[in-house]
Amino acid sequence: MSIIEFDLENGLGGEKKDGAGSQRDDQNQFDTGDEYQNLVRYISNYREGRRKSVASISPDDDAVKKPWWKFWAKRGAAPGMDQSTFEVPDDWLMTELQQGLRSSEIDGRRRRSGWNELTTEKENMFLKFLSYFTGPILYVMEVAVLLAAGLQDWIDFGVIIAILLLNATVGWYQEKQAADVVASLKGDIALRATVVRDGTEQDIKARELVPGDIVIIEEGQVVPADARLICAYDQPEAFDEYKQLMAEEVGEEPVEKKDDEDEEEDRHHGVSLVATDQSAITGESLAVDKYMGDTCYYTTGCKRGKAYGIVIANARASFVGRTATLVQGAKDQGHFKAIMNSIGTALLVVVVLWILISWIGAFFHNLNIATPMHSSNNLLHYVLILLIVGVPVGLPVVTTTTLAVGAAYLAKEKAIVQKLTAIESLAGVDVLCSDKTGTLTANQLSIREPFVSEDVDVNWMMAVAALASSHNIKSLDPIDKVTILTLKRYPKAREILEQGWKTEKYTPFDPVSKRITAVCVCDGVRYTCAKGAPKAILNLSNCSEEVAALFRSKAAEFARRGFRSLGVAVQKNDEPWDLLGMLSMFDPPREDTAQTIAEAQILGLQVKMLTGDAIAIAKETCKMLALGTKVYNSDRLIHGGLSGTTQHDLVERADGFAEVFPEHKYQVVEMIQQRGHLTAMTGDGVNDAPSLKKSDCGIAVEGASEAAQAAADIVFLAPGLSTIVSAIKIARQIFQRMKAYIQYRIALCFHLEIYLVTSMVAINETVRVDLVVFLALFADLATIAVAYDNAHYEQRPVEWQLPKIWIISVMLGILLAIATWILRGALFLPSGGFIQNFGNVQEILFLEISLTENWLIFVTRGGQTYPSLQLVGAILGVDILSTLFCIFGWLSGPSYQTTPPTPERWINNNGHTSVVTVVVVWCYSIGVTIVIAIVYYLMNKISWLDNLGRKKRSRQDTSMENILSHLSKVAIEHEKDESKGISRFHLASKATEAEMDE
Repeated sequence: MSIIEFDLENGLGGEKKDGAGSQRDDQNQFDTGDEYQNLVRYISNYREGRRKSVASISPDDDAVKKPWWKFWAKRGAAPGMDQSTFEVPDDWLMTELQQGLRSSEIDGRRRRSGWNELTTEKENMFLKFLSYFTGPILYVMEVAVLLAAGLQDWIDFGVIIAILLLNATVGWYQEKQAADVVASLKGDIALRATVVRDGTEQDIKARELVPGDIVIIEEGQVVPADARLICAYDQPEAFDEYKQLMAEEVGEEPVEKKDDEDEEEDRHHGVSLVATDQSAITGESLAVDKYMGDTCYYTTGCKRGKAYGIVIANARASFVGRTATLVQGAKDQGHFKAIMNSIGTALLVVVVLWILISWIGAFFHNLNIATPMHSSNNLLHYVLILLIVGVPVGLPVVTTTTLAVGAAYLAKEKAIVQKLTAIESLAGVDVLCSDKTGTLTANQLSIREPFVSEDVDVNWMMAVAALASSHNIKSLDPIDKVTILTLKRYPKAREILEQGWKTEKYTPFDPVSKRITAVCVCDGVRYTCAKGAPKAILNLSNCSEEVAALFRSKAAEFARRGFRSLGVAVQKNDEPWDLLGMLSMFDPPREDTAQTIAEAQILGLQVKMLTGDAIAIAKETCKMLALGTKVYNSDRLIHGGLSGTTQHDLVERADGFAEVFPEHKYQVVEMIQQRGHLTAMTGDGVNDAPSLKKSDCGIAVEGASEAAQAAADIVFLAPGLSTIVSAIKIARQIFQRMKAYIQYRIALCFHLEIYLVTSMVAINETVRVDLVVFLALFADLATIAVAYDNAHYEQRPVEWQLPKIWIISVMLGILLAIATWILRGALFLPSGGFIQNFGNVQEILFLEISLTENWLIFVTRGGQTYPSLQLVGAILGVDILSTLFCIFGWLSGPSYQTTPPTPERWINNNGHTSVVTVVVVWCYSIGVTIVIAIVYYLMNKISWLDNLGRKKRSRQDTSMENILSHLSKVAIEHEKDESKGISRFHLASKATEAEMDE
């Protein structure tokens, strides 16, 4: 079996690209002069540099200002202009190639076309604040406001409004603060562009481009906007030919589009200027050649060539931008929103049932609809009370802000969350498909001692390897970069490059030829230099079998040692190819990777390595990392004769795949998802965009291309697998905070609903509505800081176990209600029960309910970590307020006539309660909380309850998998009988790739 030691996925560039803007200042000095002189200077002067951050640059620093009073107006665009439908005037596209646009023209064009970016429009902060008053739960509370106003309960009216304002203000502020932290880091992934303005080439942020700008599109960079190609970079004289072509197209009559899109090939003008990777848009795996007059699409990667182009549309009006607008218009609420809506809806239904029961009891007690006005014992006050206690007004706000604050926590770990719902997905991930280079390995590629063929000078071989490399020093492929920089160790090889070489043709790597070739001329002699997969290079030469066997054995030996191999060969004029030797490259595993993988496995996370390297290299890397050696060649996945369940089993049990193409990644993710697993996918290239979108949580790793970042849910600015695993831990902590709060809030609803309704029905008593609204206010105040709590993370992937959440929450609510009834029942005793000296029934109930409810959050959060000071401080503050309410009898009101009557001996009609009674209630509440904590702990230890609601992660549907596998091999063919004039469709076997190539 042949060994192919190179990265199939990214060509020879299996390593991560340097960050945008890295070493830009150092390299500008090489932009002029002879190609090989620049290359030698680059080798001599190269020093490691850090990526420059533009995080300090605010996206709106140079936006067009608006008057303060026009808070509804958008910044940076003319009023009434829809930038996504803006049509560029023809005269804007007549920019001179060498001059470019003048600086004075830029602002005027930008006001009409807008900024060249796809980011969502800047939110109006006032409208954002108002959005916190919308939603089913909040609408119910707003109905309660109207009801309180109708009943002229102005205290309740004011407190309910205060609750709504408190939730909205805290939610708005926390989310804004978290968003600012994330936005400050997003500058680090800003796309840049090279543009011709005022007669000079300038490096600017891509968002600053306007239609009519002349941009330079070159290999290794991302197309910064929809741009029409003008001419090759080294042939500016072809600009006149371009203008003539445009004039001819304007004069053409519009023709009806033909069904066969292959007709477009006839319209190609001249030779291919660049080749772009459009896989993220069209799914084409190979680069697409682009000719003069063709459009290069925004965010596609340039794989070959260097040319001038003119911007014909900004990002929002581009092909990609229009598609993104359609996606945004879909308003997908996501799984998290659906969970919140289901909980809110269920609680509303429960409230209606409790109101119905309370009204039935009220009829037996002959209560009126709304009188007496200042008593809570009437039908409408019962409705108001139950709406306040049964609708968790803080639920949507606290959970959303917990996610937003969590995004800020992740940002501190150099993980930019592009959408909040990705946090939930990341917390539930149980399979991580990771690429090798830069994530599992250190991304520090180095060339070891090369293998040199007999009678070959090593300096000549290294010079040929450098000739067969890209010389675009602004965006060098990592393997080309290390090949060129290795010449620092070979001074004579550098001298060879200084002998007047000229490159006539450069053909970058492609997965068909599996090599790079460059045609170079020196002293009138033409040399064709090649560098690539050892097998591909070996096939070029007509060497003896002995030499070939030695070459193959060396390649196999390098692979077994975990080295990547590149063969080097050269052809002089029309002479036979000369096999020069082989470069051995090594990218060592990161120091923390093995430990991180072991930690990931403890967390219930299975790591699968997907690499473009040969299978021998992949297995050796897996051994170093203790990852497992069930690594398979990707050909086995596609062409190994496996199908249906067998194919799914292979993917599920494999530790990794080698020689992987982007389409293989997509297929692996899809099969894992079909087995019920939540999958995270790492990627860095334009080709990875489809699989990043397909996965449950797409992760763009450090140094990823702009296209990969746009497709990902989370973008990492720090390298290594440990960063990803740390982010998963943080996501699980965020999930734990939300789950703890939801359990707490549901339990509170059931506590008061059960107690108050049974009290209304049994003894014709309720807690006064004035005190109830403060109970709701204190419950929200106490949990404001839950987003900052020191939560623990589970040792397994988390998910919403709604049946478990409901059972535990209802049980906690029942226990709280029983505890309150014990307290109330004791007050019927002749001795006064809990009352020492004197007290008030309403205030004692208020204090007990407030304390036990506030402390419940300490139970639901779990005992694995200590609570944060913010959470303890908030709850302690509310407890002090509740105690003061009880001691001084605030809002206690007149006593109720209960059935049976409460002994009047110990009751203080002024509402005051003795300090000793308060201490007794505190002690009782502490005992209740301890009992509830023990019950909560025991319930979580019940095996069937602990796993209730968890989905099966490795489900297998043999019949369906086999059916889908067979269907994938079937195609619909269309036949037309010209003689009879009829056509028909029928099923046929799908053609193989080989047949389609023919």
